[in-house]
Amino acid sequence: MSVAERITPEVMLAFYRRLYPFKSIFSWLNQEHTPTRLFTHREFAFTLAGDVYLRYNSFNSADELKKQVCNLNPTRFEIGPVYSARPKDKKVVRPAAFSPKLRELVFDIDMTDYDSIRTCCSEADICKRCWTFISAAVHVLDKGIREQFGYVHLLWVYSGRRGIHLWISDREAMELTDEQRKALVGWMTVIQGGKEMHKKVNVRQGNRPLPPSLGSSLKLLGQVFSDLILGDQDCFSSKEGWESLLALLPQAAAEALDKLCIETRAETSEERWEVLRKIRRTHASPALEAAVEDIILQYTYPRLDAEVSKHRNHLLKAPFCVHPKTGRVCVPVDPATVDQFDPEKVPTVLQLLDELNDVSSMVTGDNGAHHSDWEQTSLKPYVEMLDKHVLAIMNDVRKMKRGVSDYSW
Repeated sequence: MSVAERITPEVMLAFYRRLYPFKSIFSWLNQEHTPTRLFTHREFAFTLAGDVYLRYNSFNSADELKKQVCNLNPTRFEIGPVYSARPKDKKVVRPAAFSPKLRELVFDIDMTDYDSIRTCCSEADICKRCWTFISAAVHVLDKGIREQFGYVHLLWVYSGRRGIHLWISDREAMELTDEQRKALVGWMTVIQGGKEMHKKVNVRQGNRPLPPSLGSSLKLLGQVFSDLILGDQDCFSSKEGWESLLALLPQAAAEALDKLCIETRAETSEERWEVLRKIRRTHASPALEAAVEDIILQYTYPRLDAEVSKHRNHLLKAPFCVHPKTGRVCVPVDPATVDQFDPEKVPTVLQLLDELNDVSSMVTGDNGAHHSDWEQTSLKPYVEMLDKHVLAIMNDVRKMKRGVSDYSW
């Protein structure tokens, strides 16, 4: 029996009743202890069995949300923007009085966007090896967003299968208009173009140096390129991979590289790249150096799903939902330890319920309260990670309300 077949409605209902951290999700979205418009005017969308989709739901409290989730028992639910009116009242308010006002700035990185270069897996599959593409993206984006835009409340969440989501809760980020979001994601986007395009990096004028922000990322990605692209994935040893690399080099350098690799019988990516290093030393040129830098970026820089980030009314799967194909929970990820994160070791809903049953069998009696049963399972460190994130957001909100400056001089 497949994982999907084992995740029955009864399993999902037990998960929502006993394990899903509704109070933590409420605090994260609401940014205060008592309900505000950040929560009461927030859209929730539910996906039910049979692909029934219910939009424009809203709630006054965490308990209301939990009650409705347990009543509908969705396969997953998504979080949308904060509207000018309560989403549940959409049908009774004037269309002009109903529009998205606030929304976390969100990013989505999906492993399938790396299918043209990763060699260990393809399509929906993911393993610890190709997770390195994701971890490199997290390092680059986390550092870049903090340094270039000054945002601090970044929550990274594993998608449950083959990607990762980023939610940014800084007030300035939440207030961005669609036009501002489009400009910001355009600034952050480096990899562009479909399968028919060989060169997907066009971020410089001629052979001039990279913008400073990308120059900083290049230093970080150089080692990733060596370890991941040349070593682990061995992207340039196959005929297709080799031809893709040659297409990205100036014609003279590509011809010289191809010839020398044949003569020296260089077959692995590391061997072929070493030959390219020799050519760079003996036939140095601005065009060749620019091409090499662009190659490193093309193979290692984050590949963003830009449409996810551009619009305030975009819906994104809520943290701690269960992925229906893998059964894994969408857990937060610490960017400081993302290199050690293994998607194949993320707890599944079935595993968590087994852990809970093992604990329950050792305890007599049941008072019927299941608000923090996650504390008895391997979900605990992930919920605590969210709670720590929430605490930092709430501290900043309190400072803003009191008019306390962040300046130390």
